[in-house]
Amino acid sequence: MKPVLENPLYYLENFQLVLDWVSERYDDVLIDEERELITRFSTMPQNARALFVRMVMRKGEFFRQSKLSYAEIGDVQAASAPLLNAGWIGLDPALSIDQLFDILQKPEIVSAFALTAPYKQLNKAEQLAYLRELEPEIKQYSAWHPSSQETVIHITNKALCDRLRLIFFGNWHQDWSEFVLSDLGIYRYESIDISRESRGFQTRRDIEDYIALQQCRDLFEQEEPIDIVFEEVAGLHIDNGWIARRRHKFLFQLGQEAEKLKEWDLALKIYGQTPYVGVRLRKIRVLEKIGQSAQALQLLNEALAAPESEAELQQLQRSAPRLNRKLGHQKLSAPSATEVDVIDLQLPYPTGSFYVEGVVRDFLHSEDTPVFYVENTLINSLFGLLCWSVIFKPIPGAFFHPFHRGPVDLMSADFHTRRQEDFARCLAQLDTDAYITSIRQTFEVKNGIQSPFVFWAALDETLLDLALNCIPPAHLKHWFNRILSDIKANRNGFPDLIQFWPGEKRYNMIEVKGPGDRLQDNQKRLIDYCALHQMPISVCYLEWSEDSQ
Repeated sequence: MKPVLENPLYYLENFQLVLDWVSERYDDVLIDEERELITRFSTMPQNARALFVRMVMRKGEFFRQSKLSYAEIGDVQAASAPLLNAGWIGLDPALSIDQLFDILQKPEIVSAFALTAPYKQLNKAEQLAYLRELEPEIKQYSAWHPSSQETVIHITNKALCDRLRLIFFGNWHQDWSEFVLSDLGIYRYESIDISRESRGFQTRRDIEDYIALQQCRDLFEQEEPIDIVFEEVAGLHIDNGWIARRRHKFLFQLGQEAEKLKEWDLALKIYGQTPYVGVRLRKIRVLEKIGQSAQALQLLNEALAAPESEAELQQLQRSAPRLNRKLGHQKLSAPSATEVDVIDLQLPYPTGSFYVEGVVRDFLHSEDTPVFYVENTLINSLFGLLCWSVIFKPIPGAFFHPFHRGPVDLMSADFHTRRQEDFARCLAQLDTDAYITSIRQTFEVKNGIQSPFVFWAALDETLLDLALNCIPPAHLKHWFNRILSDIKANRNGFPDLIQFWPGEKRYNMIEVKGPGDRLQDNQKRLIDYCALHQMPISVCYLEWSEDSQ
């Protein structure tokens, strides 16, 4: 049985919350039509407001009146009259053939266009392709379907409402369903004291820049030529820090797409416009592809002198011998692989459904030495629990609204530095037993609240107790510092399994590799890190016994 909200007008309350929030915090950046909608909305009768919000929150701009039947609204015609007088809706709108197909069902299409076999048997998409060539013009609904007794309503300011939603959330991907999921308790969010000054858009220009950047993304998704999209993005001069980061990320994606198309000069031109993490490696790769190995090596050596991350250093060290060899320089030896403890297993092929990590876990598990499949969940969760207060600290520009899973600047280069002293105090708890109390308290008090680090479904009391009992705090500090050094890269790549020896208060991380599987780059980096800090890790290579194949 689906959960039901007690208040049938919950959606109206949620919409009003957005209007109030935007009006209170963003009035200085709103334009007249936005202010007018916010002001006039409250003067509408309740049934009119409810009908309007129902249309706002549904997909599309065109609705059949018969599909807008809601008990709490009542007569749709009566509810729509104030909206019609305000110009917020129109009746019998002009529609393209594509828009018509969005609101008609297949039998109605057959009737409206008097389709005969074999067109009657086509699926709806095929019928649309056929009729699109025959009916290119735009007509009113009544002209498309004269025999219909249906009234079609067009909500004329849907884009304006979407813009208010953007101002509230600071992004396009969150929508009205966030309120419902929160009201139902499906998603719970940390309660943060968000000041009026802490908002996503500081000026009207910020809003316009965000929309313009999204329009560039839309062009890209519509497969417009990369050079045209790039020129549009290059023409955007964005001052807002977090919007500028989105622009740099998009430029990086455009450069990668130019590489895929082998448009090397364009790729270099795009990469030259962004300092996004990883762009140096892409430049080196492109320069090598076009035969400019000397320039590639020069850039590589500059990067080696100050690598931006473990990932970059690993790739640079891999490319250096090849580039030096191409240029006839002294042969460089590739860095030797770190020695790691290996577990070789040969087991019967399972009879039922399985996954290799689970097979190894079940084989190694015992009551005295329990094994858990944790991958990226355990260490990240422990970090998130210990540092919860810092991660959700309401510093300017980190949180814009009540539905944040984590801070907006989580992936920015200065995320750690902006909170460096706070994180230092948090990690200092690992020098005493204070961290155990902090982690346990957060686990109890915040359980189930959305977090960018804590995986509640993977963490229970048993696993938490074993982890706190068996993993030394010095090792936790190393893990947590590694995450903070590069959150985007180092939240991933953790070993699949963890085995505990509770009686000895020790543990071992185990990366599982099935037949033919090899270590990935991020896993190799993590093995190097474990070796450097003398933290236990093994690689288990699983093979199936021949007689079980």
